[in-house]
Amino acid sequence: MAIADSPRTAARTWHYFALATILLLAIFLHFFRLDQEGFANLYYAATVKSMLTSWRNWFFAAFDPGGFVTVDKPPLGFWIQTISATLFGFSGWSLLLPQALAGVLSVALIYHLVARVFGATAGLVAALTLTVTPISIAANRNNTMDSQLVFTSLLAAWAISLALERGKLGWLVLGAILVGIGFNIKMLQAVMVLPAFWLTYLIAARTAWWRRIVHLALATATLVIVSLAWVIAVDLTPADQRPFVGSSGNNTELELIVGHNGVARLGTLANWLGLRGTPQPGPRAALPPAQPELPRNPIPGQPPNAPQPRNPIPGQPPNAPPANPPGQPGTPPSVSNETGAPGILRLFNQQLAGQISWLLPLALIGFCAAMLQTRLRYPFAREPQQLLLWILWLAPMIVFFSFAGLFHRYYLEMLSPAIAALVGAGVAAMWTCYARRDWRGTLLPLALLTSALTQALLLLHFINWIGWLIPIIIGMSALAAAALVILILFPPQRITRWAQAIATILGLVALFIAPTIWSLTPLASADSGLPFAGPELLARPMRSANMPSDNRLIEFVTANRNGAKFLVATLTANTAAPIILATGEPVMALGGFSGSDQILTPDQLAANVANNTVRFFWLPADGGQQPALTQWVKSNCRTVQTNAPRTPNSGPNPANQLYDCARTR
Repeated sequence: MAIADSPRTAARTWHYFALATILLLAIFLHFFRLDQEGFANLYYAATVKSMLTSWRNWFFAAFDPGGFVTVDKPPLGFWIQTISATLFGFSGWSLLLPQALAGVLSVALIYHLVARVFGATAGLVAALTLTVTPISIAANRNNTMDSQLVFTSLLAAWAISLALERGKLGWLVLGAILVGIGFNIKMLQAVMVLPAFWLTYLIAARTAWWRRIVHLALATATLVIVSLAWVIAVDLTPADQRPFVGSSGNNTELELIVGHNGVARLGTLANWLGLRGTPQPGPRAALPPAQPELPRNPIPGQPPNAPQPRNPIPGQPPNAPPANPPGQPGTPPSVSNETGAPGILRLFNQQLAGQISWLLPLALIGFCAAMLQTRLRYPFAREPQQLLLWILWLAPMIVFFSFAGLFHRYYLEMLSPAIAALVGAGVAAMWTCYARRDWRGTLLPLALLTSALTQALLLLHFINWIGWLIPIIIGMSALAAAALVILILFPPQRITRWAQAIATILGLVALFIAPTIWSLTPLASADSGLPFAGPELLARPMRSANMPSDNRLIEFVTANRNGAKFLVATLTANTAAPIILATGEPVMALGGFSGSDQILTPDQLAANVANNTVRFFWLPADGGQQPALTQWVKSNCRTVQTNAPRTPNSGPNPANQLYDCARTR
């Protein structure tokens, strides 16, 4: 008995060791030099600092300490960051800690979800895939909330998995609650997983059809209540008793959900679906907001909804010429925006491929291989249930990100759990068929070689930087595939089995080289608030985690404030954020994040000046997107020369002028 159990004990020990190694790698990638990121996204960091100043600001997620305007996202992710800042002190590291921790926990959770159904080996491959997904590492080392959302979505997938297997309403409702919690982290982005959960339950849950429909109806009602509870509380609060809802067209959270964080994100896909026609200037609720004021030296830390800069490399001036030849570190993508032109192959273009697509072909082939090995027979077993769930998670998101309009690269992290799960399940299924000498096992060498060739094509985008990797990946994969084909001709012996396993591992190692290298790049240089991975990061100097000490503007307005509630008023939150971080004082962002929010009329602005709510204005000379307000300030206030003052992190900005409205003309 002991002899028979020894191989199982050895295998179990090896799996635990491998899992511990993967988790240690995940901890390293998430936490090593995390403090170098500083405050990362300054817009979000300033929001957390403002929320810590009062319960009112905390509940409404106010961007500024004065409670003038809110951030353009729901509050839960920020609430978690405020808890971290309260426990560990307000710093860049404490704001990034929840996201990094969620990233590591997601690796452990994806292992559990895959291993419990497809086996420990599948779980390990899935965990490793998620660990070295480049955009996951980049986003999880930032104070954007995508990491929290992915972890919450995986928890929901766990609850839905149990609901599928047991046909129990309670687990389905728990999954709905978790999706609702995700909604309060990033609104409609959380609902992207809902079709996978609901359709899988409708098709494959182990209970009667009529019960499935009733269960889904009750779960949907729960989801709506959890998702909209805070939204309704905000919208029912009188407008004069709360901040203005940032980036909304009518000062309501519901419009923010449907408009700026909803239809405006769909772009080309919305046109195809008939949700809106060819983009033309029109109502803010139907179209993305106008382009924000772009500082001459952009402030790091634009939020997820920021319009795309014309120059795709964060931290460089708009339309800056390429600093390096094509393919070199720091080279801008060939298309003049962050995500590239919409189309079927968008996920394989220069901007996006290195972030998420290295193992996407292997995931799709793996799904086909696992389905071929599975018997689709009602009631569904766990394997087809899970395969259906993960492919319904992945496929709609591939379509969305291929054709959507306004999104950033780090949104692609939503694809990573499904890719990881299908890679793990697929590799395990192909290996099982191959080891049994089943004809379906021929997919294993084919998948390794196809994936390697795809990666080689992706690397052509970076031929001058890492082109030497192409022959290594193709060579290792070709050797592994050839060995697997030859070894199948030998009699099934222990040494043959070991050789086959070594060949498979060699092929997998080849496929993990490129994503691992990309995952290491965020550790080499701090990003600019819009997380991404890739060689561009290696060309940028390390950014200090501390705020610059040249605060001449702040010193002047502080010394001459004369009791005004707001230290200064700016046009955009981008300009206000570093001042808030440096001082902790209220700074009025007249136009919200991008400068386009219609918060005050000229008469209301005049009243604010008259009652000493605000005295100083730091505004662009061209008026930006608030020409009426800017014109009132220019006509009624005097300019102030303070020896070319500048805000922290913004650098000299000759386009801005300081105005003193203490004595209006």
